[in-house]
Amino acid sequence: MTVAITVEFLHGVFRADPIGGASTGTLEEAEWPPAPSRLFAALVAADGTGERRRVTDGSELEWFERLPPPAIHASGPGSCGHQRLEPRFVVRAERTAEPKTHQEYVGRRGALIRPGVRVAPRRRHVSYLWADVAPPGEGMMEALRLRCARVGYLGAADSPVRLRLSNGLPPKAPSDVYVPADGYEDGCLAINVPRSGDLQTLDAVHEAWKQHGPAVTRAQFPALRHEVWYRPPSPGAQWSEREQGLVVAWLRLGSGIPGAGAPTAAVSGRRVSALTALFKAAVLRKYEDRFGSPPRVLHGHGYGTRGYDTARFLALPNVGFERSDGRIHGLALWMPKDSKQLERSRARDAALAVRRLVGRGIHVAVAVNGRGGPVAANPERWRRASRRWCTAFPAVHERRRRLVLSEVARWCRHAGLPAPVACRSARTPLVRGGVDLAPVEVNRPGREPLPYSHVELLFDEQVRGPVVIGAGRQRGLGLCVPVAEDAG
Repeated sequence: MTVAITVEFLHGVFRADPIGGASTGTLEEAEWPPAPSRLFAALVAADGTGERRRVTDGSELEWFERLPPPAIHASGPGSCGHQRLEPRFVVRAERTAEPKTHQEYVGRRGALIRPGVRVAPRRRHVSYLWADVAPPGEGMMEALRLRCARVGYLGAADSPVRLRLSNGLPPKAPSDVYVPADGYEDGCLAINVPRSGDLQTLDAVHEAWKQHGPAVTRAQFPALRHEVWYRPPSPGAQWSEREQGLVVAWLRLGSGIPGAGAPTAAVSGRRVSALTALFKAAVLRKYEDRFGSPPRVLHGHGYGTRGYDTARFLALPNVGFERSDGRIHGLALWMPKDSKQLERSRARDAALAVRRLVGRGIHVAVAVNGRGGPVAANPERWRRASRRWCTAFPAVHERRRRLVLSEVARWCRHAGLPAPVACRSARTPLVRGGVDLAPVEVNRPGREPLPYSHVELLFDEQVRGPVVIGAGRQRGLGLCVPVAEDAG
């Protein structure tokens, strides 16, 4: 049996907060496509559960939450406009005798509202399609149809919708399709879907909200997060790291509180080891605060054998251009391909929750990377395909051996890369803006010092980034930048 639910956005826009960043002013792109879990929550709210039901018996929700992830027919990523809404002050309902109240509203104060981001898709319809599912029990389809008719909006209240339930894809469904993928090797977009047991969790959220009010947020109930990897309709949106691993978070640096109009800041490339150490400590702290003890793939301890690969905390410098200065404008968190999906999802949430890094000689704000900003922090700068790659930061040697092609090929194999067909090395940078580090800036205190070099790699075929080689790749050393093959 085939089941389809089509959502029509009556105003042609959709506003939702995918990561809880709207209230902090850091959200720069809205959720798209609307997650199936958001649709499920809207259906639950349409007629409630338990004693709150009016027109259904609730069995249709238990059937619905057990459905597999649907195919999502929605406008592709390249055909959606994301509009960042400006913060505004509104009048609070309660009265107060405190000073600094509104002149026009005696005895009332204002509250800052950050609406977040509104997305305007090219097509105002979104269809969720479940193919070859077990038929529901008697009357369930009619009950589900009644719930669809009672849904007034999806996401924020200024995104009014109309829902239609059908046994097939309607003619107005967009041709672009987001398809569930077989793990992160095949997909690049994590979308939240409902799972069995979400009904009980949503009831708990509702009871907590009745008792504590707006202080209760969905982020306080991580049991509602069930992310599935999806493959977007655009071939260009595929993860470039599918063979080597996956970057789960891209961040940019700033000198003020993250938000609209915050001045851009950067960190000297010579501070790469200190900056990535601060980034790692902040991610581990956020992970522990939210989810408990971090996994060993994130902190790197507890392995009994060699040959493993752990998370890489990368700093993104300005290199490879005529006026590049090697200053760091962004950060990225890379997870190995063998890491579990739950670990990747939680590590991404922890990284996106980092707001500021403070250490010796470093004091920068951190924001989720979105549209615009410096090229050095743009993910496409590091994910593009190239046959030639050159180190922006020097690569730490894995062994005290003469640096020949076979040794560099060994580094590449350990980093999940194919063997290069040629290479060259030097003590100083080989690309404009490359960072020349002193030994004290490379080797860690209490560890045996190892030699390090700048390296240029030539592969037989194009390799997609990010490319990171050498023994210091977990802390950002050995990060390579793509180089045009006709460059001198």
